[in-house]
Amino acid sequence: MRRSSPILRRLLSGAAAGSSAGARRSITYMPRPGDGTPRPVTLIPGDGIGPLVTGAVRQVMEAMHAPVYFETYEVHGDMTTVPPEVIESIRRNKVCLKGGLATPVGGGVSSLNVQLRKELDLYASLVHCFNLPGLPTRHENVDIVVIRENTEGEYSGLEHEVVPGVVESLKVITKFCSERIAKYAFEYAYLNNRKKVTAVHKANIMKLADGLFLESCREVATKYPGIKYNEIIVDNCCMQLVSKPEQFDVMVTPNLYGNLVANTAAGIAGGTGVMPGGNVGQDHAVFEQGASAGNVGNEKLVEQKKANPVALLLSSSMMLRHLQFPSFADRLETAVKRVIAEGKYRTKDLGGSSTTQEVVDAVIANLD
Repeated sequence: MRRSSPILRRLLSGAAAGSSAGARRSITYMPRPGDGTPRPVTLIPGDGIGPLVTGAVRQVMEAMHAPVYFETYEVHGDMTTVPPEVIESIRRNKVCLKGGLATPVGGGVSSLNVQLRKELDLYASLVHCFNLPGLPTRHENVDIVVIRENTEGEYSGLEHEVVPGVVESLKVITKFCSERIAKYAFEYAYLNNRKKVTAVHKANIMKLADGLFLESCREVATKYPGIKYNEIIVDNCCMQLVSKPEQFDVMVTPNLYGNLVANTAAGIAGGTGVMPGGNVGQDHAVFEQGASAGNVGNEKLVEQKKANPVALLLSSSMMLRHLQFPSFADRLETAVKRVIAEGKYRTKDLGGSSTTQEVVDAVIANLD
């Protein structure tokens, strides 16, 4: 919002004020015939708090009469593979909403999250970390978008035991994947009126692998002269994030660094429970809580039914925009921000004691 033109800022602030002020967009959205046809969305409730927060989304969607309906599949992190019928549903529907999937630590079970990304070639992860009005944080004016390469790097899964007691793990970086994530980051910045893209790397040590990533980013940057480009070593990046996060705009990273940077930025901006995100490829998109930390929660949260649904509600707003339902996306985002700003209904991670259902009811009550 901070980079919007004055006219656009007035329009958005007017929209946020709600219908009570009689606010309306001055230029209407003209849909194509048939654009209002309800769209199917694959729904994976997932593990832990997943069923709670995906259930919250379903309630709000029904209250808004949003033009989407869900095809629900049970998938859990202890499965060996994602069931074929789930993959087929996402391929058919093009869009998926999912709760967290628990990934066993150690052992031979691979992450189903990684499987989904690779199977559907969801090569770009996007996490939007920003200050929410009314939610106090240490830093102000935080508005960071972390775009992470999702299919290679340390997540390639190429590990083996050379001899007993010696394990080798391969980090794979390719020109193709580095170029396309760089192109996505700059295209995102261009389409969203962002001013700067920062490439995060460790090329001072991994000179060939991260060097190739940087080379690709530099080549793509020359095609976007209106967008400032800079680079930062990942350890310095983490220090700068916690000391002066407002300096960052769009960040593009290899796989592992992006996971660390996104979770750090989310914690700075208000917590992982309020940051939206998604994974996108050429043909498919999966929307979920933006930062991975805490996306499954713990048994106590599940038993008390006090999981924070805000992150997935805002991710659902992203999904509605992706589906070209901008008015529904605006209504949902505005309602969530009103509830946060009022401060009456907040879950424990935001300093309150509300249940998931109380937050959902408040969001529904604030829908225009």
